[in-house]
Amino acid sequence: MVFFCRMDFSQGNLFGYIEDLQELTIIERPVRRSLKTPEEIERLTVDEELNDIERAVYLLSSGQDIQGTSVVANLPVLMRQNPAETLRRVLPKIREVLHVAGVEMQLTAAVSFLTVLQDESVSIHTYSHSFLHIILQNLEHRDAGVSNAWLETLLAVIEALPKETIRHEILNPLVSKAQISQTLQSRLVSCKIMGKLAYKFEAHIVKREILPLVKSLCQDVEYEVRTCMCRQLEHIAQGIGTELTKTVVLPELVELARDEGSSVRLAAFETLVNLLDMFDADDRSQTVLPLVKSFCEKSFKADESILVSLSFHLGKLCNGLYGIFTPEQHLRFLEFYKKLSTLGLQQENGHNDNQLQLQTLEQEKKYISVRKNCAYNFPAMIVFVDPKNFHLELYSIFFCLCHDPEVPVRYTMAISFYEVLDALVGHLPEILELMTTNGGENSGSESKLLSIPDLIPALTTAEQRAATSLKWRTHEKLLQKYACLPHIISSDQIYYRFLHRMLTIILTNNVLPVQKAAARTLCVYLRYNRKQEQRHEVIQKLIEQLGQGKSYWNRLRFLDTCEFIMELFSKSFFCKYFFLPVLELTHDPVANVRMKLCYLLPKVKSTLKIPSDKHLLQQLELCIRKLLCQEKDKDVLTIVKRTVLELDRMDISLDAFQKRFYENDLLDQEKERQEHLLLEMEQLEKEKQQSEGRSTNVNDKIFEKKRRDNKTSSVLAKSMTLSVSGSSSGTSAGKEDKKSKLVRSQSFSTQALHPKYSNIDKCPNKSSATGYTSSVSGMGKSCMLSFTDDTFRTRSTGNSGNATFPSSSSLTTSRNSFNSADQKNNGNKESQSRKMSIKNRKSNS
Repeated sequence: MVFFCRMDFSQGNLFGYIEDLQELTIIERPVRRSLKTPEEIERLTVDEELNDIERAVYLLSSGQDIQGTSVVANLPVLMRQNPAETLRRVLPKIREVLHVAGVEMQLTAAVSFLTVLQDESVSIHTYSHSFLHIILQNLEHRDAGVSNAWLETLLAVIEALPKETIRHEILNPLVSKAQISQTLQSRLVSCKIMGKLAYKFEAHIVKREILPLVKSLCQDVEYEVRTCMCRQLEHIAQGIGTELTKTVVLPELVELARDEGSSVRLAAFETLVNLLDMFDADDRSQTVLPLVKSFCEKSFKADESILVSLSFHLGKLCNGLYGIFTPEQHLRFLEFYKKLSTLGLQQENGHNDNQLQLQTLEQEKKYISVRKNCAYNFPAMIVFVDPKNFHLELYSIFFCLCHDPEVPVRYTMAISFYEVLDALVGHLPEILELMTTNGGENSGSESKLLSIPDLIPALTTAEQRAATSLKWRTHEKLLQKYACLPHIISSDQIYYRFLHRMLTIILTNNVLPVQKAAARTLCVYLRYNRKQEQRHEVIQKLIEQLGQGKSYWNRLRFLDTCEFIMELFSKSFFCKYFFLPVLELTHDPVANVRMKLCYLLPKVKSTLKIPSDKHLLQQLELCIRKLLCQEKDKDVLTIVKRTVLELDRMDISLDAFQKRFYENDLLDQEKERQEHLLLEMEQLEKEKQQSEGRSTNVNDKIFEKKRRDNKTSSVLAKSMTLSVSGSSSGTSAGKEDKKSKLVRSQSFSTQALHPKYSNIDKCPNKSSATGYTSSVSGMGKSCMLSFTDDTFRTRSTGNSGNATFPSSSSLTTSRNSFNSADQKNNGNKESQSRKMSIKNRKSNS
């Protein structure tokens, strides 16, 4: 709904409207003033017929400052296009303009001169002849920012200049520039230049020509110069070596560490910490340690900025002096770290709330910086106290830093965790191998996981969290390291828990490096998969969902996957499953897919072997001819022509070994041998599973046979009792006949089962999780044991899917057939017992 307000034009309100209009006029007034007059526009207009060099000269000569700055910024481009004319006509104009130029043009010129050096548009000799003098002239500019910009350019130039040029153009003038009579800015510039020159000359030249100037500047009357020179002592020490550092640099540092200026002492402390590796044990214990102890003890009484620097270097200091600490000193530095970790969070020395409220905002910021630096050094302090003592010594500080009220402190702690995580991911294969190795022995994958049942859920959870985070590089690295899993867990576990996840990442993730990492890891899983049925299923999905996918992005990823297949598998494997699906993409409607395929064709051709793959070679040549004749995209056609030339120069390997392909053929033969070995292992596993199924049937038959034999024996015993009760005197022949038949009846099952059980005894004992049963060593074992083993094996098979067993119908059929045979045998035996009783009656009669 719109509401319309009626304007009030009374005298009071009318003056209000006029004031509002006046305010609007004042607001618009600067806009009007910023517009250029016709005369100004005329002065800014440049003739379009001038070339780049002429336009640059014109703008530098008669243009305004903004136009001259634009020319200076464009100097690297002019040097690349026409270096001779630029050096002859443009650079002299720039030198003239820089004498009166403002800060913006000076800063732009310093950056442009450095860019020309980095682009290597001219030789270093030409550069030093044309540009070096301009750089040196502007070093002592009155603006400190401009002076530092030209100094940074000069320090970069020194890296590339030859020694003779440095000696004549820089070192010799430096002797006069470093004198006490020169300006403060000149002496500060000299300090920084000498720190750079120490790397360029031999130690004896530095000792003779540079170190006297260093000593002089270390004793300068201005504390800024002493501070600057002290910070350059680290670079000078690294340039002159250990011996000169001990005899020349260390005494200067000791003196500077006792300087009256706090900034000088702080610079000396930081330089000592950075040079700890260059001092021997005696220097550390006798010289460095007393200075450090004194500095730390006085730090709380000094400015908070010293505490900020001390907290930042404390981790490096503690670990650098670790070997010379006494237990008491070790404990003192640890307590000092704990005190810094809670600085500003608790009342100290009886300070009341009113006193704490008087702390300035700047002081609070410094306290936060101190605790942040303590969080930064926390991993180093864990090493300092030994990880075994973490809970006792550092857990309370760990808790405080993780729950610090300030975000930067908690963020720094989280970053240290991320560094640990990154290191963990980088060494994941070694860690998993150690975790799953029992006592250093290489056992089966299933037995390894018995000690760590939560390993697979932890790995899947870690991948899912990495996928949902914003750290795609961590996700990529994790997927790359997951390629080690075939050596850690079983093939079925990878197939059901990881392989399909990799395919999902390829299809759904939006980050190309992550997709490629998942594709390569999937190919590794496929390489070590031990079931042909699963391999065929994965290959089919790759072809259908990637190679024939609706999205051109998926088809591009299919070509990436084929590259990994060619890398990891044998040539015959690629030709059998992927050669023709790859060639089908020559008809792809998207030019980018066809272009990528053209780049891949030389690798595809290298997988062929003649004469066995002659038909595939014909298909490849046919596809290339179609591309040459039918391709309409200019870029793709250009790549096709270039690819055709490369294919013509290629030699195809033969089925037989050739000298020039000997190493590649050996490698391919080894891959093919391993692939055949996987097939053979799978066949052996199937045969073992079938033998286990037969052994299960045999165990059931044995149980039924024993039960019926016992029943038959009891029936025979009763019939014999009945037949003998008619006459007490039986003939010896009749008794022997009955005895021999009983022996034959009892020995039937043993003779029938002995050959089968001789094979079962030879099977090795393996865990039931793999689908293999325990070996049965004879008929003396309990029948209930075989039924219990069957039940356990069936359940474990349902979980792992490794073993296959006969169906219940086959088991029922075999049991029925066995029962019918038993019934026939029992009927025959009963009829024989009746015949014996009739014969005895006749003889008695």
